[in-house]
Amino acid sequence: MGDSEGSVRGVLAANLKRVRAERGLSLSELSRRAGIGKATLSQLESGTGNPTLETVFGLARVLGVPISDLVDGAPTGGVTVVRAADVEALSGAGVDLRPLRRIESGDSVFEIYDQQVRPGGTQDSAGHSGTEHTVVQAGRLGVRVNGCDVELGPGDYVGFDATLPHAYTALGGEVVRSVLLLHFRAEQRLHVADPHDG
Repeated sequence: MGDSEGSVRGVLAANLKRVRAERGLSLSELSRRAGIGKATLSQLESGTGNPTLETVFGLARVLGVPISDLVDGAPTGGVTVVRAADVEALSGAGVDLRPLRRIESGDSVFEIYDQQVRPGGTQDSAGHSGTEHTVVQAGRLGVRVNGCDVELGPGDYVGFDATLPHAYTALGGEVVRSVLLLHFRAEQRLHVADPHDG
């Protein structure tokens, strides 16, 4: 997809500027809070940066918004079909995450992702807002949540408080295909965290 307004880069650029302005944060202040270089943030806001999974999750955490507030375009009505080949992946150290759908219901936001965990790497997260749900479709997935390890196979499910430190690892040398559902309640979206505040 290139750098068009419909690409992940283009959508992130527009949404990041909007959310940062709504929060009343300067580029410098967001850079400080998120631990991301000001030049990198400037590139992301101009649509020329290369957003990683870690960067997008980190920005969402600091801004106090669901990930889809940053990477989703305008919602559409009627029947929604999302082709995997048409969705750019956000890639991290061990995971490729394709945002498929954002659903708003009452005071909740649900985000649905196609998640592929690559062998040979681990995707670590220090934690972010929301509740995380994963259903494995193919392969064997190692999940660590706050020091507790579980192993999942096809059809298995795990759910946990996403504010806890967690990690995903593909076991057995093959890609793990899974569906990731993130659930955010209204109260989880309101707090803007500043790790430097005492």
